[in-house]
Amino acid sequence: MKNISDHLRRLTAAAFLVLGVCAAARAEVRINEVMAQNGTYTNGHAYDWIELYNDGKKAVDLSGWGLSDKPGKPMKWVFPDGARISGGGYVLVYCTGDSTLSPGKNKTFYADFKISVSGETLLLSGADAQEVDRLELPAQYGCVSYGRALSDGTLGYFETATPGKKNAAKAYSARTERPALLTAGGFYDKKVTVQAKAPDGAALRYTTDGDTPTAKSARFPENGLTLSKTTPLRIRAFRDGEVPSETVSATYLVGDEQLTPVVCLTTDDKYLFNSKTGSLVKGTGSIPNYERDWEYPVNIEYYDMDGQALINQMGTFTPAGHSARQNTQKSIAIYARAAYGESSFAFNPFPHRDYTGYKSLLLRSTNSDAFFCRLRDVVYSSLAEGENLLYQDALCIQVYINGKYWGHYNLREKINKYMIAQYEGVTDEEDIDAIDVISRTGTPRFTSNGSGEDWVALADFCKTHDLNDTENLQYVLDRLDVDSLFTHAAYEIILGNTDFTNVRLYRVPGGKWKYLLFDVEASFKSLDKTPLEYYIKPVKGKIQGFRHEPLNALLAVPEMKAKFLTRVAELLVTRFTWPDVREKFEYWEDALRPILPRHIARWKNLTMDKWTANVNAARNYARLRPTKIPELLKTAMDLSSAEMEQYFGEALRVLGAELKQ
Repeated sequence: MKNISDHLRRLTAAAFLVLGVCAAARAEVRINEVMAQNGTYTNGHAYDWIELYNDGKKAVDLSGWGLSDKPGKPMKWVFPDGARISGGGYVLVYCTGDSTLSPGKNKTFYADFKISVSGETLLLSGADAQEVDRLELPAQYGCVSYGRALSDGTLGYFETATPGKKNAAKAYSARTERPALLTAGGFYDKKVTVQAKAPDGAALRYTTDGDTPTAKSARFPENGLTLSKTTPLRIRAFRDGEVPSETVSATYLVGDEQLTPVVCLTTDDKYLFNSKTGSLVKGTGSIPNYERDWEYPVNIEYYDMDGQALINQMGTFTPAGHSARQNTQKSIAIYARAAYGESSFAFNPFPHRDYTGYKSLLLRSTNSDAFFCRLRDVVYSSLAEGENLLYQDALCIQVYINGKYWGHYNLREKINKYMIAQYEGVTDEEDIDAIDVISRTGTPRFTSNGSGEDWVALADFCKTHDLNDTENLQYVLDRLDVDSLFTHAAYEIILGNTDFTNVRLYRVPGGKWKYLLFDVEASFKSLDKTPLEYYIKPVKGKIQGFRHEPLNALLAVPEMKAKFLTRVAELLVTRFTWPDVREKFEYWEDALRPILPRHIARWKNLTMDKWTANVNAARNYARLRPTKIPELLKTAMDLSSAEMEQYFGEALRVLGAELKQ
């Protein structure tokens, strides 16, 4: 009996020793730093995050451990099997609010809850659901992290977030309030003295080159700062023992003639032109910087034709477009982001929209048209107004970056789920997130939101089924907005868009697939059949850039063929008569002509004489090409003389009469 008792005592002691070691290991893992409103974007996302740190020397197995923002539910999210944190190491958990994401691995994981910016309790639990650590999170600031100071473990806010790295030595109890610019940005004739007000007990620091002010920047003069040339002014408040304030910015355009609405972008040079980190330059790496889709903070101002600032707010920007990113003057997408203050741009600059605001906008440098007309895409897109075909509205503007004149741009709506939601009247956030937005063939590579799987399946169905069968036809009609398809195809053919792969579709939850008109600047350049041969072709013909099968399967159905031809003829006489098209040209020519000399002096990629000649050439093709469309369709679709008269007789007479005028 004695031997058995001694054995049990030894086992019990060993068990307590193991439990003690485990408890010690658990206690060494802690919640170290938290970001509740992230403003650093990666691949279009800026998730909240929690950083764990292992203060011990040995690795700890995190399998089955839990994280939660609800103390009453400690295992709200559980680490997957195999998760571990090395001795002295860090693990990042991104709090996405998305339960469909993989839980992650290695040092990066994805939890399905978000962190409240208003403050809450975060809990770390072991696999037995027993509490390991908790962090009482007070109200948070955008883009400011909270955690334990490296020097003494004091909880507070950090001036610089350090995810996955050592925390800053010092943490602060609060953030200094914003200073106030008492002198509005905008246009001034000769010079302007800018006045600003600091929060009580705070010092103001400022810069005039776009960079964010630091504690080493110049102090803002008490009597104001006099500016005699166009200047991007940024000021920031500093108070001992606090994180510096947000940066307040405004551009003072001194001696500049306005002529159009103006957008001013102001941000640090490291985000713009630095060879290693600047997103508007090629850089030195194997992948050009402008191809990396870095999303950086920027201050955005919009001045209307009366010189009034309709917005002045922080947001983010990225280079935009595809091959045109190689151009020196790049297209730029701008985004309103809650982490920087506002989640939308609360204004509407566009003449054909009645929206109250936008989540994002596009400053389009006109891409390949930059060296020719600078108006082709906006003119040709505007011809779709009122035809139940979504297109990007536009406005002629000029842009300044860090106070430097950056030339003519076309302000455009940015194609994404939010633009489509506004157009279709979708307001529920879950429904907006579920909008499918695809391009070209609709495969994952060409899907920008949601999924294109149903579109691919529908195109495959059209390829393999005869739509003269009533059930097959109804199957397609239930899933595809045929009016949208026919209108889009008609526009592309009439315009003669040689960049025929620029095909985009969308579908709202519970709706049908619809087309939108996108990037048609490579149009009205010739009188030949292109892109007709890519649209009208055998159903089982080679796929070239987009799925042609739905259109051609429908055209094999007599009533659908009649519907399409009727729609083409209708557009020829309602949208493509020369007086209507000429009016669109003249509107944009009048907007561009006064500002082009300065733009050309800035970029030296055009002359006024060449611009005039190029516009006249585009005008000529825009006047003549619509008259050629019936004959091109006759050849492509093998139309009889009777069909030509039936569908295009009146259109040819109207268009022919115009040519004689």
